Amino acid sequence: MEQRYQSFNEFYPFYLSQHQHPVCRQLHFVGSALILLVLAYTLYNQQFMWLLSLPIIGYGFAWVGHFIFEKNRPATFTYPLWSLMGDWKMFWQILTRQI
Repeated sequence: MEQRYQSFNEFYPFYLSQHQHPVCRQLHFVGSALILLVLAYTLYNQQFMWLLSLPIIGYGFAWVGHFIFEKNRPATFTYPLWSLMGDWKMFWQILTRQI
């Protein structure tokens, strides 16, 4: 039976365990960085149709990492909100060299 997490703090170690391959983490980081760039571009130029690309960019890079390098099922399918929070926490920790 699959474990059910009761909090994000409980979930995050599991999230990191699903992102051990360095290329998977790099793909997540690149996807998240591109999301920030597209968001900034969209707000600056007010071309809001670019917002439609955000899920494709974010999930595209992440899922390549999972299916090709980690060979696991993305946590997004089971824990969508906590997985999104995990993406940004991991992005920050990579950016600040905590992981």
